[in-house]
Amino acid sequence: MKKLFLIGLKDIRLAFRDRAALILMLAAPFVLTLGLGLVTGGFSSSQGSGLSDIPVVIVNQDSAQLGNALVDVFKSDDLSSLMEPTESDDPVAARRLVDDDKAAAAIIIPAGFTNSVIPQTGFSASAGPPDPTVIKIEVYANPVRPTSAGVIQAIVEEFTTRVEEGRTTGMTTIMRMLATDLLTSGDAQSQGQVLSQSLGTDLETTLIGIKESTQGTEAADFNVLAYMAPAMALLFLMYTVTYGGRTILTERNQGTLPRLLVSPTTPGQVMNGKALGIFLTGTAQLFILIGASSLLFRLEWGDPLGVVVLVLAAVFAATGWGMLITAFARTPAQAASIGTAVMLTFGILGGSFISLEQMGPFVQALSKITPNAWGLDGFTTLALGGTLADILEPVLALLIMGGVLLTISVALFRRNNILQR
Repeated sequence: MKKLFLIGLKDIRLAFRDRAALILMLAAPFVLTLGLGLVTGGFSSSQGSGLSDIPVVIVNQDSAQLGNALVDVFKSDDLSSLMEPTESDDPVAARRLVDDDKAAAAIIIPAGFTNSVIPQTGFSASAGPPDPTVIKIEVYANPVRPTSAGVIQAIVEEFTTRVEEGRTTGMTTIMRMLATDLLTSGDAQSQGQVLSQSLGTDLETTLIGIKESTQGTEAADFNVLAYMAPAMALLFLMYTVTYGGRTILTERNQGTLPRLLVSPTTPGQVMNGKALGIFLTGTAQLFILIGASSLLFRLEWGDPLGVVVLVLAAVFAATGWGMLITAFARTPAQAASIGTAVMLTFGILGGSFISLEQMGPFVQALSKITPNAWGLDGFTTLALGGTLADILEPVLALLIMGGVLLTISVALFRRNNILQR
């Protein structure tokens, strides 16, 4: 056991004496985290969303219940910090504001929108409900502001979805009452008007409520840096483990490894010592980045015990990948090339650059082969107030990943006779 620690400590000292390695292990992820935080507004507020006071122009040509309800939604207190709505009577002028980048989008509610949803005449038990005239709300989006325009589009789509649900439910109820003679055609028309009014009132009061979610009695504030910092740390962790693996091939070429094997040290002890060195280096890297971001960014990582366990599990899984890459490579240069490719691929698949929620189901499933995805899942859970009990799944997945990869690596090392006297 003493030999394992001596080999491991020797490798970690060599890694932290290498200036180029230190830049990629510590400086690069720190600078990228800082840069992304500035770009996205991560330092501007506790929420860190980077979105506020989105300018939107609304042209309400309908001036009826549903058109007014949509205007009231954008003017509601729930959206007061997110939206900055202004009204206009001229659709052309509204589109021009978007073209001049003075608004993220223009919402144009055409005349007759309310009556097209809930017809005021034409109810008949024999003929069925009148066919609605399709009148659509236009969202004229600014391509220069895709995120802000997307938020506006999502709110309008939620509104129209709720309108369609209410229309379908109300029309079905009226037609059933007509069929059972509980309503006459004249009464059905008056009920249609009542339905239109009540639908507009309900949308004003309930639409925004379904967009909010809380955990427990109080919603947890989530700083965007709590995602970026571990994302960058896990990305460059893959560089660290491949750097450690390359030292095996370098020492073999330089003759250091054969001399070590001539001593009373078995190949198994050498390999385990090398793996321990990779593990210790990666662990030190993550803890240094966590400490630096906590002190300089005042970033809350969450439950300390959960953070420690997750770091150890993530480094263990990454070490498995580093040893596997080394087992496949023939030269240190080849290991470096493969390691860089794997680092960038895992960064994309694991959500280090783009959140996995924005990717398709296939990519989300494929991301499970990366320690990045499992690690980010755990760190995000902890940042949102979770504890060790809440991250047992990613921790277990990382431990299984590391164990399987290290087992395969041992078999490949023996087959390729990399550690031979």
